[in-house]
Parts: sequence; C-alpha cells; structure tokens
Amino acid sequence: MPKIDENRPFIPVRIAILTMSDTRTLDEDASGGLLVRLVTEAGHVVADRALSSDDVASIRAVVQRWIADNEIDVVITTGGTGFTGRDVTPEAVRPLFEKEIDGFSTLFHQLSFEKVGTSTIQSRAFAGVASGTYIFCVPGSPGACRDAWEGILKWQLDNRHRPCNFVEIMPRLEEHRRGGS
Repeated sequence: MPKIDENRPFIPVRIAILTMSDTRTLDEDASGGLLVRLVTEAGHVVADRALSSDDVASIRAVVQRWIADNEIDVVITTGGTGFTGRDVTPEAVRPLFEKEIDGFSTLFHQLSFEKVGTSTIQSRAFAGVASGTYIFCVPGSPGACRDAWEGILKWQLDNRHRPCNFVEIMPRLEEHRRGGS
C-alpha cells in the first residue's frame, strides 16, 4: 500500500504531455486534458503540452526535443499504443530509451485488468528513461490515463512516497555520463 511521508517536503516535477491523434485538436483532447488536470492537482508543473500526428518522425521529434530540455523531468504520452496501422508510439519512442521500466507495463496491465478485463492485452503501454528524463506511454482513453496516473505515476512521482519513488533517484539517472559507477 502506498505510504506518504508527510514529514518530507513535496518536490514538484516538470511534466510534458503529448497526445497522439490525427483527428483531435488540443481543445478536443480529453485524455491530455485529464492528464493536465491530474498533474496540476497533484502539485506538479505542466512544462509543455503538444499534439502529434500518428507518425514515427513527428512523435520522435517532440519527445527528443523534450528529452533535451533541462526544464522537463517527465514526459507522458497518450495514444498510439494499440495494434492498428496508425499506432506507432512504441516504434517512435522505444529507440530513444537507455533503460526500459519493465514494471510500469506489468503494473499498468494489472490495474487495467481490474477495469477492462482481458481487453488490456490490446495495449502496449510502456516506459523508460532517456538522458535523465522519465517517459511513460499510455493508451489514449481517459480511463487508461486515469489508471496510469492514479495507480502508478501519482505515487512514483511524489518524492514523499515510501518505500521509494522515481523522484529521489532523478539526480542519479545520469551517473554514467558523469563517470559515476
């Protein structure tokens, strides 16, 4: 069960949100809008928000730009994780990873199974780290975004979460580049 250590001061992280869609605008983007609200309510900063068409080059360009931006700690993408011909988020983003966060997909599917049963198998939700930036890729439905945030990210992106969290190890993500072991 997640436990918050109220004796520790909260540290907000800067999060960029990217929605993949060929059919919606930012104003019509329910999933991205929900993530903006959940991130903000949790006390974090929405550092940027964008919409990308469902093609590898466009998605990769936005994510690479955000990885290179020192003012962005976390990228959350929504959409493009299914199996149709236009679902190319894994193909666009995975090659950027230095390390994959395998447990994110496993835990996401556990949470999703409780809500949608075996339909969770149609998602290729995944996560990883690139140049010190966490990247989480979730399905495009508001329900899936809520499950990922409330069941995983809300806790792991809170430095007060015990026994451990992603925020407290952020300073160490780039050790290999600085000659650390």
